[in-house]
Amino acid sequence: MKTILITGASSGIGAATAALFLDRGWTVGLVARRANRLEALAAGRDTAVVLPADVTDASAMEDAFATFLARAGRLDVLFNNAGIFTPAAPIDEVPLDQWRQSLAVNLDGMFITAQLAFRQMRRQSPQGGRIINNGSIAAHTPREGSVCYTTTKHAITGLTKSLALDGRPFDIACGQIDIGNAESELLQGLKAANPGMQTMDVAHAAAAVYHMADLPLSANVLFQTIMATKMPYVGRG
Repeated sequence: MKTILITGASSGIGAATAALFLDRGWTVGLVARRANRLEALAAGRDTAVVLPADVTDASAMEDAFATFLARAGRLDVLFNNAGIFTPAAPIDEVPLDQWRQSLAVNLDGMFITAQLAFRQMRRQSPQGGRIINNGSIAAHTPREGSVCYTTTKHAITGLTKSLALDGRPFDIACGQIDIGNAESELLQGLKAANPGMQTMDVAHAAAAVYHMADLPLSANVLFQTIMATKMPYVGRG
C-alpha cells in the first residue's frame, strides 16, 4: 500500500487531496492544527492517520512523522501543502508581524516538512520517494497587494529545484504544482473582493496532485500549472 503525508489537510486543497488518496486506497497522514477537522475527514477510513501539528513547530512535526512512520512503515510521497494568505495590502501597509507569519508558515513550515521527508526517504529501504510542493500561480505572477504571499511562493520554486537536484542520488523526486483559483477557504476573501473571479472545482487540483504522486520514480513532473481556464493569468494590457 502506498503512503503519503499531506500538510494543511484540514481544508481546501489539502482536504480534497487527502480524500482522493484515501478513496484510492493509500495510507494518508493528515497534518494540520485543527484536530477536529482531521478527525472528521478520517472518520470511517482505516487508512487515515490523524496527526495534529503546526508545521512551524519542528518538534511537533518530528513527532507527527514518527507517529505516521510507526503506522505506515515508510513514506512514499509528501504533499507539502500548508500555507497562508495574509490580508492584501501594498508593502507600506503590511504589518511586520504579517510578513513574519507568512515566512514562518509558507517557508519555515515547508522547509521543516521537506527536511523530515527527505531524511526519511534517503534512509528508508527501498530508498527514495517523492516531494510535491504546493507553489501557486503567485510563484510566477503576483496579484496586487500580495507581497508576503508572492515572495514566499517565489521562494518555493527555489526549494523545489534544490530538492530535485539534491534528491537525484537517492531516488528522491521533487516537483511543484502551481494552482490557480481552486475553490477553497483560502480563496473566499479574494473572491468576495472580486465578484467576477474565475474559479475551478478543487477536485481538479486534487486529481493533478494524484497524477504527479502516482508516477514511478523514474519520471517526474517538475512543474505543473493547473488553473481556471478563464482566469487572467496569461496576457497583457
